[in-house]
Amino acid sequence: LRVRSAVPYRSFSNTTNPAASSEEEQLPFEQATIADILRAKGAGNDGSWLWCTTDDTVFDAVKSMTSHNVGALLVMKPDTSGAIAGIVTERDYLRKIIIQGRSSKTTKVGDIMTEENKLITLTPQTRLLKAMELMSDRRIRHIPVVEGQKMKGMLSIGDVVAAVVEEHREEVKRLSEYIKGSY
Repeated sequence: LRVRSAVPYRSFSNTTNPAASSEEEQLPFEQATIADILRAKGAGNDGSWLWCTTDDTVFDAVKSMTSHNVGALLVMKPDTSGAIAGIVTERDYLRKIIIQGRSSKTTKVGDIMTEENKLITLTPQTRLLKAMELMSDRRIRHIPVVEGQKMKGMLSIGDVVAAVVEEHREEVKRLSEYIKGSY
């Protein structure tokens, strides 16, 4: 999701040890997980509350994406099961509505979404580097983060880039301190 977090992607701390202090050692970037990214985004910005149903119109889904400044919504089945049906993205809208000359006000999300059997998801325990590789290899910009059948959040390419940029900033800072002898 492209929901911006007020919390910067500083460093990824080891949160698996409850006895660890706030001055604990920082995890290397290579060990960062999707849970770390979602935690840094904050509960209100993780995208777990953004969704639509297969019965919603594409117009309403795109309106929701626009008003929340996101590029994808998880699609849920309209029954009370809360089961995931798929994902709808800006790309789906462009390719399956605009290019084909269809009406977004009469077309249902279920008609254009990427269905559950083709849906790529991550778990909170997935390593960030694995998610980066997956997004690059599959040329996808949004991946739902689920645990069991429960939506935990949405990872966007923007989230990944922000984490990489922050890691580079931290590395430059560490190298500068090393060169200055202030490490």
